[in-house]
Amino acid sequence: MLTAINAVTATPNSGASASGAASLLNAGEQQTASPAPFGDLIADAVGQVGQLERQANVAVSGLMTGSGVDVHQAMIATEKANMAFELTLAVRNKAVQAYQSLMGMQF
Repeated sequence: MLTAINAVTATPNSGASASGAASLLNAGEQQTASPAPFGDLIADAVGQVGQLERQANVAVSGLMTGSGVDVHQAMIATEKANMAFELTLAVRNKAVQAYQSLMGMQF
């Protein structure tokens, strides 16, 4: 993107031609994908948190039944699930706070 901006704002003496700038802009437009909706990103994040929680449950169950799971593996799995949950909770709290802030504004 910066290369395209630099090519457009370049002076004629800098060696950048108008057709070169246009081709850079067209290449930049082709590479940019439409962003995913915010709701889809949140749904994917919650799905990943659920998957990490299931992996932690399997690891702890394997540790308790003695089916070859190390204490280290169980602890790592539970900490991954815990950290993912805490991050998701923090994002949710910030989103709620932003919503409440917007609702409190007077126009």
